[in-house]
Amino acid sequence: MKDTKYYETLGVEPSATEAEIKKAMKYHPDKNSEEVLQITPKLKILDTHDKFKEISHAYETLSDPEKREMYDRFGEDGPSGGGGFGGMSPDDLFASLFSGGGGGLFDGGPDRNVVWWMLSSDAEDVRQKACDDICAPNDQRGRRGPPRPRRGEDLIHPFAVTLEDLYNGKNTKISLQKNVICSVCKGKGGKTGATRKCTTCDGRGKRIVMRQLGAGMIQQMTIPCNVCDGSGELIKDKDRCKKCKGSKVINEKKTLDIFIEMGMDDGQRITMAGEGDQEPGVEPGDVILVLKQRPHEFFERKGTDLLCNVTIGLTEALCGFDKILVTHLDGRGLHVKHPAGEVIRPDDVKRLPHEGMPTYKRTIDKGDLFIKFNVEFPKSMWTTPEQIAILESVLPLREVEDTDRPEIVDECHLADSDLSQYGSRSRSRNAYDDDEDMEDDNGRSGVSCNQQ
Repeated sequence: MKDTKYYETLGVEPSATEAEIKKAMKYHPDKNSEEVLQITPKLKILDTHDKFKEISHAYETLSDPEKREMYDRFGEDGPSGGGGFGGMSPDDLFASLFSGGGGGLFDGGPDRNVVWWMLSSDAEDVRQKACDDICAPNDQRGRRGPPRPRRGEDLIHPFAVTLEDLYNGKNTKISLQKNVICSVCKGKGGKTGATRKCTTCDGRGKRIVMRQLGAGMIQQMTIPCNVCDGSGELIKDKDRCKKCKGSKVINEKKTLDIFIEMGMDDGQRITMAGEGDQEPGVEPGDVILVLKQRPHEFFERKGTDLLCNVTIGLTEALCGFDKILVTHLDGRGLHVKHPAGEVIRPDDVKRLPHEGMPTYKRTIDKGDLFIKFNVEFPKSMWTTPEQIAILESVLPLREVEDTDRPEIVDECHLADSDLSQYGSRSRSRNAYDDDEDMEDDNGRSGVSCNQQ
């Protein structure tokens, strides 16, 4: 029986002329509305490489008189069963399809929008796969290496740590919920052989749609298949796995070991490769923990330096001290001997070299510890007048009063206060004045005057 498959693909009779074949290709009807994408009223491009390959292969064979004669005589496989395009390159194929010299797909010149899309990087996967299949001989088609598995998304979680954790390092654990392959169906979703490929998306789980935005502007979008919900497969309800309900994965709690290294910083990331959600045929992504340091009650950190506030007494500020001044993040006491006579004033800052944070990956290299001093003075009337006189005899002399005195001098007394009272009397007075403005002498509301 004569092979007429190529003629049926193009929708023409075996006796069709070359012009009729070319016309049939140019105005090819929509055979599957789910696989055909409208670009212009007369031109349609398919979003599946299989249909594109089939129609292009048929047209290429029937539009060439010699190939058509061989096809009419020996059928699709030809006399040697080789098929294909005899080594035709993808460039030659697309040049043939888009040439405007009368033998191409678009006689009289191609549509500019279509050429732009077909040659763009967005169409590279569809174009190259179609060309690889079309141009290869029958016995070599589909023999490319296995595709690289798709990689799943990374899971990012904040992870609270203390400054002690970052200073000393710490081994800890974290529990999280993640998807794992169902242990009952082994990720099949149901009984063996119960799954079938979704014909709407051809098993890809997604569809490519194109939308014309205007003259010369085309938008290509990839959307999940609405039939299989993006899985690429369909399973009957009665054949679904009882444990995962056909989803192929189950959600379970997983405990991971975490090592916080010395010198790590707030916002730094710890990556656990391959611990992301599992999915059949998909390489799991990573679990990424973002360190979030809790505020410390005593130390502040900036880079590898630390800052703390220490309160000392007036005697220590004047006469020196010999004591443990700071308890560090690792529990060590830092003993400091400060000589007498080197006065420490309020808000003075001193530094302990190499007592700051360790440097990440170079833990023997540490920053500095900065100490801001607060000097605590004794309370009022803390001693006797006789002791005050003795103290005054050893302290620096009083400042001599300026002899150029004002003519009028008032005697005043210092009262205890703080800055929260600063300006409070003005606020109270303004509120009182506002109340007076609202009423006249008879208690009636005042009338405002218009400015002339």
